[in-house]
Amino acid sequence: MDAPTTTSADSGGGGGWFTPRKTPPPGTSTDQEAPSEGRRVTPIRPVGRSEHIADDRSETVPAQSVAPAAEAAPRARPTPAPAAQTATVPGPRPRQATQDGNARPSQPSPAPTARPHADQQAPSGNAAHAPRAGQQAPRAEAPARPEPEASPDTRLIRRTLQEVGPDADKVTSYFYALLFVRHPELRPLFPASMDTQRDRLLKALLTAAEHADNKNVLVPYLKNLGRGHRKYGTQPEHYPAVGECLIGALSRYASTTWDGETEAAWVRTYTTISQVMIDAAAEDELRAPAWWYAEVVSHDLRTPDIAVVTVRPDQPYPFLAGQYTSLETPWWPRIWRHYSFASSPRSDGLLSFHVKAVPAGWVSNALVHRARPGDVLRLGPPAGSMTVDHNSDSGLLCLGGGTGIAPIKALVEDVAEHGHRRPVEVFYGARTDHDLYDIDTMLRLQQSHPWLSVRPIIDQRAHLQLPDAVREYGPWDEYDAYLSGPPGMIRSGVDALRDIGIPQSRIRHDSVEELVATGS
Repeated sequence: MDAPTTTSADSGGGGGWFTPRKTPPPGTSTDQEAPSEGRRVTPIRPVGRSEHIADDRSETVPAQSVAPAAEAAPRARPTPAPAAQTATVPGPRPRQATQDGNARPSQPSPAPTARPHADQQAPSGNAAHAPRAGQQAPRAEAPARPEPEASPDTRLIRRTLQEVGPDADKVTSYFYALLFVRHPELRPLFPASMDTQRDRLLKALLTAAEHADNKNVLVPYLKNLGRGHRKYGTQPEHYPAVGECLIGALSRYASTTWDGETEAAWVRTYTTISQVMIDAAAEDELRAPAWWYAEVVSHDLRTPDIAVVTVRPDQPYPFLAGQYTSLETPWWPRIWRHYSFASSPRSDGLLSFHVKAVPAGWVSNALVHRARPGDVLRLGPPAGSMTVDHNSDSGLLCLGGGTGIAPIKALVEDVAEHGHRRPVEVFYGARTDHDLYDIDTMLRLQQSHPWLSVRPIIDQRAHLQLPDAVREYGPWDEYDAYLSGPPGMIRSGVDALRDIGIPQSRIRHDSVEELVATGS
């Protein structure tokens, strides 16, 4: 769950948080870009009234680690919230990405989606894309339209974020301490140990609030987040608790800029955020389970630290090639990690994932070294938009690094199954020959399909990184680009593709921020 809610406008005002609507109003859809006029709520004070908040500031609360991972938050400038992934609050959790394997999540940024992968440790934060020495100058583009002026509420929210930024860790610890002390009934919704996800929930909340003006990208993100949180057992009534504790933590550490107007802005924004998530979860409940059970039917250890795990869901599992899901093992309850599907939908209903065990990776190590046929996992709903548009004639330029080759393979199979002969160029990157664990599969696909070209790129042999190798081929004017792999590869790959003239709108990958947040 992610956002607090305030009293409904229908309640005639008051001083408490309103009881969130549990189902979307008749005739409405959460596909709207923004909540309808009928949903607006009055800006009233959240549960923590001023005197209560004052008490919060004098409380001594233990430091807490953050909740389970949820979905990745929209890309944003550094915010007070630590870690880039959303953590699980007793409510809808954003789709988590992890370095466990091909994880993914989708960000509400205008950029296409990218697939999270657990191949390598991801750098933290949002790195700026600066051209490297020797790169050709970026192709001139039309001047970007100036960003619209921020709304009054957004300006107040950003002022809060700027003040609490230096105390991000303290804000996070205080937020979770308040949540578990005031609402101990919510603690069971979180994993026993939350050290690896401690920053994700608050990061998602704060990032979403900061981007409240950008409905086109924020609303789809929040809907995905609301649907994904169903697997954690999040209920509409959980949202007010999170909102109350969010206000309590922010008011404590934004003491200089916090006032009644700022509090009202946070209440209004969080109310809107939470209602979009609640409505999306309610709609999803009418057509899909919160999770699927899936039995492991085969476990193929390709290298000492990479396994191909194939499972059979207990009921039909609809998804598209290029998407990903979240996965929970029986050994680490309530800890979910994202993995890409390694094939297009199969007639037998089986699902395959490529998993690389990473240092200290709880889920990835369990899947690679402990899982065996007969074990039962849980799957969250499918997500991600790195899919093929079969109405287009454009070629596909695919960059897959490490286990990032899994969704690339699925895309190739998808093109083949649709029978549309369009050129597909795959660059398969790896550090060593040993890391090209699926090259035989890709070469067999190449032999079967004359429109497919597969080029392995080995860093240590050619002293050339994957994005740089792409520059030597081309031209790519008539291609849509797909990137899947470690965060560093995604960043440098996007830079390289834009440098050679591929517009951002034709570059698809899952959220880099989610990749950054992955890793267990």
